[in-house]
Amino acid sequence: MSYSWLDYGRWLDASFFAGSHAPSFDIATIQHDGVACPVEEAVVDSVPFCSLRRFTRKHARRAPPSGIFLCAPLAGHHAVMLRETVETLLHDGDVYISDWQDARTIPVDAGPLDLDDYVTTLERFVTYAQREAGRLHLIAVCQAAPPALAAAALLADTGAPSLASMTLIGGPIDARLQPTALGRFAMSHDLAWFRAFTIDVVPECHAGAMRRVYPGYLQRVALFNAHPERLSALRMRCWLSAMRMSTEPLEHAQRALEAYSAVLDMPEAYFLDTIRVIFHDALLARGLWRIGDRKVSAAALDRTPLCTIEGDRDDITGQGQTHAAHELCASADAPRRRITIEHCNHYDLFTGPRWHEAVHPALVDFWRALDLGERSRSTHQSVETPGAQLG
Repeated sequence: MSYSWLDYGRWLDASFFAGSHAPSFDIATIQHDGVACPVEEAVVDSVPFCSLRRFTRKHARRAPPSGIFLCAPLAGHHAVMLRETVETLLHDGDVYISDWQDARTIPVDAGPLDLDDYVTTLERFVTYAQREAGRLHLIAVCQAAPPALAAAALLADTGAPSLASMTLIGGPIDARLQPTALGRFAMSHDLAWFRAFTIDVVPECHAGAMRRVYPGYLQRVALFNAHPERLSALRMRCWLSAMRMSTEPLEHAQRALEAYSAVLDMPEAYFLDTIRVIFHDALLARGLWRIGDRKVSAAALDRTPLCTIEGDRDDITGQGQTHAAHELCASADAPRRRITIEHCNHYDLFTGPRWHEAVHPALVDFWRALDLGERSRSTHQSVETPGAQLG
């Protein structure tokens, strides 16, 4: 019997990361207005490949925004990678998050998942959350930005209730602009190459046996090679906590390391669709994307308040790629804000000091401006928000 390098990759992953798994969110309480506020977590809707989780603040004073929908990316990590993001946003309102499942756990008879399915899943979940929460702010991170914009546009086209706002963070709305090494690699290889060299079959020991996927072990290698300093920093946090040389509890440091290290398999159709639609053909940026027989018209969002946030050191999503949403969703009167965070890489946009000290405050300021009925000075004017410089 002969084995491929993909077989070897599976064996290597199982050998060295057998104990690696995605931790639970486990957000029991938050400190809200100076008091401990219990948090209730529940799965409120689901489809085979994704669950909609809701985090509800019990006994908290309700203040706008009353509901926040966080679109988690399906890009190798589990949604729990955004645990810190969820915990912070709970200070502003109840939080919903799309929790994508590991394709190796989904039986083949559940069908495939392509990018169209991803968009329609977000449509379904946003409709549910909006019906339950009423006033809903949508936030999409990284890879989730293009399908979230598409889902919002399709809903707006049907006359669905307007979102309170939409915020896109570090996502490739137009991947042609200032492409990073990751983007250049995706653009320089055709789909046949990706199908031949990056697609594996789920082994028989899993529920999703025989499903064709972009395997998590390849994603793990790519992440560790691209950002070795991040893995080292997370391991150092654990070591310092274990040695009691840090004020951070060891369990918090371990959870962060587990969330980063735990990866998942992505369905082949979805993975290849993303490369084709976002990187090869730029269908969203060119106004040519169709979901089934429906055209994605970003112009339908001309009345939706829009905020885009980029990091000036983001080496995954290039400069201007997220801000490009403003040209697609051009409006004469809807509030618009374009924010660039200084000294900020991709992961800093949703975790760590830059998230807490610059990104989240800028986001809250945008929401506060909406509550006060403020309008930006010009639809196309950029508001650069560097945030506090770290010492």
